[in-house]
Amino acid sequence: MSAHLLMSAGRGPQECSWALAQLLRRLEADARGRAVTVERVETVTGERPGTFRSVLLRLSGDAAAEFAASWTGTLCWQAPSPYRTGPGRKNWYVTAQPCEVGAPHTAFAESDVDVVGVRTGGPGGQHRNKASTAVRATHRPTGAVVVVDTERQFTLNRRIALRLLRERLEQADADAGQETITARWRVHDDLVRGNPTRVCRP
Repeated sequence: MSAHLLMSAGRGPQECSWALAQLLRRLEADARGRAVTVERVETVTGERPGTFRSVLLRLSGDAAAEFAASWTGTLCWQAPSPYRTGPGRKNWYVTAQPCEVGAPHTAFAESDVDVVGVRTGGPGGQHRNKASTAVRATHRPTGAVVVVDTERQFTLNRRIALRLLRERLEQADADAGQETITARWRVHDDLVRGNPTRVCRP
């Protein structure tokens, strides 16, 4: 079993990137104690050495989903800033949210398509109006339907209908994949400072 978790410093100051690095090490140590494997899939470094603006993690193991849930939400690293002198703010916030990774893929097989001949009206002569040369193709797994009557031959309309169905499914997968990426970027803007689900200290 596996899960993905995106940790982000959002648009916070450089201390939040530092806090993310500290929390990441704490998370990885916690995972080792719970037999969960953590892989850093993608990292965006911060302005300072050893800091991160965001880290995408893959968690693997029987307890991966439960572990991800225990680290989901607003996380707080409570410590003085290593970059500023004097008293001041000590709470630095990071968000951790589960996310989808990878573009979806809808398998297309002609055996999954129901093709039936239908009659259509309009111009085209007596043959077109009386014979069932038009095609209605339905992709059963998704319910996508196309109707093609551009040609006077059933076989040509069938070929076009199958091509259009395949293109429609590919476009739907592309749109869904882009939405997955957009949703991941939204995590960076959804950081809520205050009321953390977990507070960690050095």
